[in-house]
Amino acid sequence: MDDISKLRHLLEHWAEHNEEHAKTYIEWAEKASASGDKELSSILKEIAENTKKMDGLFEKAKKAVRKD
Repeated sequence: MDDISKLRHLLEHWAEHNEEHAKTYIEWAEKASASGDKELSSILKEIAENTKKMDGLFEKAKKAVRKD
């Protein structure tokens, strides 16, 4: 497998895991909130939001690598 083919595969993998991580951060934000830690919950939600913003960058990268 050449580097570009491997990168195509990795981008798919990273994008999928990025989505999973964002969901996990939200789950833990809810748990933190339920335990009374609003500050931690807020921080975890912010992490999830920033993680979701990366989805668009992964899409751009996947389109760019398909050009080859």
